[in-house]
Amino acid sequence: MTYDNTLKYLVEQYPEDFVRYLLASEATDIQILKTELNQEPIRADSVTFLQTANQILHLEFQTLPASTPPLPLRMLDYWVRLYRQYNCDIEQVVIFLKPTTSEAVFVDQFTARNTSHRYRVIRIWEQDPEPLLLSPGLLPLATLARTDSPQSLLQQVAVQVSMIEEEATKQSISVCTQLLAGLVFEPELIRQFLRREDMRESAIYQEILEEGLQEGRQRGIEQGIEQGIEQGRQSELRLVIRLLTRRLGSINSQLQSRLQELSLAQLEDLGEVLLDFVSEADLMNWLNTIEN
Repeated sequence: MTYDNTLKYLVEQYPEDFVRYLLASEATDIQILKTELNQEPIRADSVTFLQTANQILHLEFQTLPASTPPLPLRMLDYWVRLYRQYNCDIEQVVIFLKPTTSEAVFVDQFTARNTSHRYRVIRIWEQDPEPLLLSPGLLPLATLARTDSPQSLLQQVAVQVSMIEEEATKQSISVCTQLLAGLVFEPELIRQFLRREDMRESAIYQEILEEGLQEGRQRGIEQGIEQGIEQGRQSELRLVIRLLTRRLGSINSQLQSRLQELSLAQLEDLGEVLLDFVSEADLMNWLNTIEN
């Protein structure tokens, strides 16, 4: 999530840099489009519209090749939705960020019976860093590029960052550089070349932090609801077993195991009818009924 947000920020703030790097063209008539596409909502990483060329540049950033659904199917899904919505040329690029030997990072198409769809794949660790060092918006990606001396490359990026004149821009690029460099460098080394103080002061870092907090809160709420439901189910289960024991005597282990699998709603239903039971056979028949 952190790396996605960092790169989305860079593309939205410096779309010309990415267009120049990936399409080898200059464009100033750029429009940032909504990344939530029609139908059942799915969200792309970046969707940029080049108005004069009537072309869309769609980017997906991946730290790992694993994806659900599989990345090739996702890219086809994105393309269909974008084409249906905008009806123009679409250039799709997947940028893998973290070095891996997985064969999945070499897959550049979706194939199925009667269907084939291709897209570009960039393994950033194989790329020449020089073009990335020329534009502020690409400097953070340069830390992940090909090099025989990673530390020297990180130092070179840090120098380029320090030469940015506008202070707010320098601060934001510094933060993005530190976040992406964390994929391949130890924190101690990053701190040698880039100011850690930029993190706390940067608007983009605060946005990422707030989004992470909101996601954490939402997960906490969801977990709390799930835990509350389970606690209620366990309480109802204990009550039902006590009532059954009082009504029928001891319950054999097989029936107790089946009771453990009942949902809260099923336990509540059982609590309403168990006073009519006169033997374990009645309980067994009731369990068989709800399982059929």
